[in-house]
Amino acid sequence: MGKFCAVLCAAALLIGIVPCSAAQPGVSAVSAILMDGETGEVLYEKNADRQMLIASTTKIMTALVALEHDSPQKRIAVKENHMTEGSSMYLKVGEQVTVEELLYGLLLCSGNDAALALAEACSGSVEDFVAEMNDKAQALGMESTSFANPNGLDDEAHYSTARDMARLAVCAAQNPGLMRIASTRQATVGGRTMTNHNRLLRNVDGCIGLKTGYTKAAGRTLVSCAVRQGRLLVAVTLNDGDDWRDHAALYDYGFALLAEREEGNAP
Repeated sequence: MGKFCAVLCAAALLIGIVPCSAAQPGVSAVSAILMDGETGEVLYEKNADRQMLIASTTKIMTALVALEHDSPQKRIAVKENHMTEGSSMYLKVGEQVTVEELLYGLLLCSGNDAALALAEACSGSVEDFVAEMNDKAQALGMESTSFANPNGLDDEAHYSTARDMARLAVCAAQNPGLMRIASTRQATVGGRTMTNHNRLLRNVDGCIGLKTGYTKAAGRTLVSCAVRQGRLLVAVTLNDGDDWRDHAALYDYGFALLAEREEGNAP
């Protein structure tokens, strides 16, 4: 029976059928994907190429581009035009903050003000920074993505897909500075105590980040990464009212599937 199951699992993998002992989870998201962060293989997908609003998961790209530009210790003067609607790290006009402090505000408490301050300081204008975000997206193969701002506020020209956001997450996971901040549960920076919105850091084994998002039009969006036994998986859900549970279920499924494969290949 054991040999029969091993043969059956191997055959199923070859033709793209999931082995019976690793049942696919039911995911409530409109769009979702689970990707192997090392190989790029898709382990689960649902409407993964549908272009959708992505809300503050946008800020993964904002952080990547900012880190490519400037030292984390570069100081930035906060301006009136950095103030904006939505979530905030509560910057004050005239204060001096470092790039790193802004990144904490960007990735932990999802500061839209931090996004604008970073964009202008790094590229001279928000428009030029957004152009660089789009250039980076093309370089990563995010062919179904368009950025219109650095913070994720709704715009008809601002969208992506679950597949593209997974590609972005794989790239982000390779940036130690970004992941150090994204995996921080709570930090006091510049007199501000900030708590990471990502509950998966506390509730899912091996979670190392990345970013939550929400607008009324986009619904709940979530991009995350998890590592178990040295393997990296990336999960993305878009417009998902039960995203915490869905990501936990996707990781349990994905890591179980990888374990099955390794057992099946064992001599």
